[in-house]
Amino acid sequence: MKTDDFEMAEDYDMSDAHQGPLGPPSPTKTRITIRFDNDILAWFKAQVHEQGGGNYQTLMNQALRDYMKRREVDMEVLLRRIVREELAELLKHLSVT
Repeated sequence: MKTDDFEMAEDYDMSDAHQGPLGPPSPTKTRITIRFDNDILAWFKAQVHEQGGGNYQTLMNQALRDYMKRREVDMEVLLRRIVREELAELLKHLSVT
């Protein structure tokens, strides 16, 4: 169907209309006010545009999630290295005595 197929009414009754979101907010999301540098925001919006649409906020959320996961892995690698080094020192100390 084309837009031409619909006729606009002269007047619409908006007396029962409500302003605001169409549904309740997601319980897993929190509304905040945050300031980003203009170039950061422009980059995320450009990424969404290049993908053919979407939501830049979702893309930013995913980027932060990816960062969190990498940090968890980095922390695990660091802890394993420290344990290995400490065990090596302990074993060296025990073999000397």
